[in-house]
Amino acid sequence: MTDPIADYLTRVRNAYLAGKKVVEIPASKMKVAITKILCDKGYILSYKVVDEKPQGTIKIALKYHPQTKTAAIKKIERVSKPGLRKYTDVENMPRVLNGLGIAILSTSKGVITDKEAKELNVGGEVLCIVY
Repeated sequence: MTDPIADYLTRVRNAYLAGKKVVEIPASKMKVAITKILCDKGYILSYKVVDEKPQGTIKIALKYHPQTKTAAIKKIERVSKPGLRKYTDVENMPRVLNGLGIAILSTSKGVITDKEAKELNVGGEVLCIVY
């Protein structure tokens, strides 16, 4: 596997499309940081990092609308790929769905959202967009 972040996003997307309640993903620091942002912004219910010796796993409880049973995440898409990295500065920060969605960036201040990057006045690599 050459792109573990794309694999992470694909597993979450496929779990939502299949109507699963929980999805397990191999853990890394970057994936845990992305999962924490998704949980803080309300796109997933909760998550738990299970530490096993060689590599742990992240168990993610997915979120659906109570009445209509539609997924909380409409689209989750990788932006910067290993073959073509996408970097941005504060002036050219991407706006997802006119500010209703979020872009997740890897910056010198850690993995943060586009709004937090504007407040901290830092740019970085645009990992993915979510809405």
